[in-house]
Amino acid sequence: MSISQITSTKHPIKIWAKLESVESQALDQLKNIANLPFIYKHVAVMPDVHLGKGATVGSVIATEDAIIPAAVGVDIGCGMLAVKTNLTASDLPDDLKPIRNQIERDVPLGRNEHKDEKFAENLDTSKLTVVDKLNESKVRKQIGTLGGGNHFIEICLDENQDVWIMLHSGSRNVGKTTAEIHIDKAKGLMKRYFVNLPDPDLAFLTKESSEFKDYVNDLFWCQEYAKKNRQVMLKNVVDAIKKFVPQIELVGAVTSCHHNYVEIENHYGKNVFVTRKGAIRARTGDLGIIPGSMGTKSYIVEGKGNLESFTSASHGAGRKMSRSKATQVFTKEDLEKQTAGVECKKDSSVIDEIPGAYKDIDQVIADQTELIEVKYILKQVLCVKG
Repeated sequence: MSISQITSTKHPIKIWAKLESVESQALDQLKNIANLPFIYKHVAVMPDVHLGKGATVGSVIATEDAIIPAAVGVDIGCGMLAVKTNLTASDLPDDLKPIRNQIERDVPLGRNEHKDEKFAENLDTSKLTVVDKLNESKVRKQIGTLGGGNHFIEICLDENQDVWIMLHSGSRNVGKTTAEIHIDKAKGLMKRYFVNLPDPDLAFLTKESSEFKDYVNDLFWCQEYAKKNRQVMLKNVVDAIKKFVPQIELVGAVTSCHHNYVEIENHYGKNVFVTRKGAIRARTGDLGIIPGSMGTKSYIVEGKGNLESFTSASHGAGRKMSRSKATQVFTKEDLEKQTAGVECKKDSSVIDEIPGAYKDIDQVIADQTELIEVKYILKQVLCVKG
């Protein structure tokens, strides 16, 4: 599809979706970002775009000399992992509930943590500038835990009926605490230097400041923590499945990608900070994961290296309504219908994650054919939610 553009702002906004499909509040948020002086070239917007805190979910923000901590968000390094197994659908038991129960026992959900620090080897919290403000035991015990919200663990089938494992999580409490500390510092600096912003959550740190250096140090540490968190979870999920299907093995490389993070990249001949807020990197040949929701398809994709998108693609379907609205609009019966055939929770605790609260994943994929090529289409048969 052709790119929708907004050119009335200080820097252009390029959107891989129809302009009328973007909620007005999200457009206002994008315009606020595009009017900041340190934006590089333009703001790229993915088709799963929707209102976020600090910055619009589904936005790619390249900057030369500053970073907006709230644009990265409080779940630093949140991302996904997917891997094919040697199993086919016929290898799975007819009743998947015992496997789901085992995964939920072996992987702490919500705010829970492991009972000990056995998965925290080589984890050096002393490198964090905020270490004195953290509960270090919690940081170590939360390695290999899922969290809540839209985080999930799934067993999926591809078009050939091959079994995949896919999961979604981030940096847990350490990322949240670290982000909040640095966001507050950025807001304090804006007040100190009388910088007026249309949204306080656009508070930024400039490259020459010590606060910037501290944030980047902690940011990259938390991104690595999030990656390790997903790796440990994968091992524990495989071990849980192995209790019921002993012959399970992983096949090929693990596809792994952050979608709330910052990377230093070269674009248009210059090294810049690229903040992907609900977006994945999609350089030529990059493999990425674009999930739908707990009752719809997900996609394993390969990047096309589109320069206008700062080599990025969407991170999912994107919400079309808030969590609170979803709980008002949908019922437990709706959830049961929309997750038919999926072994998952079907009670009021996950109504805010009902498929109907999300955009049409097929349309989201169709809107970004310039950015990615579909390699596999997955459909979950089991979904664990926090």
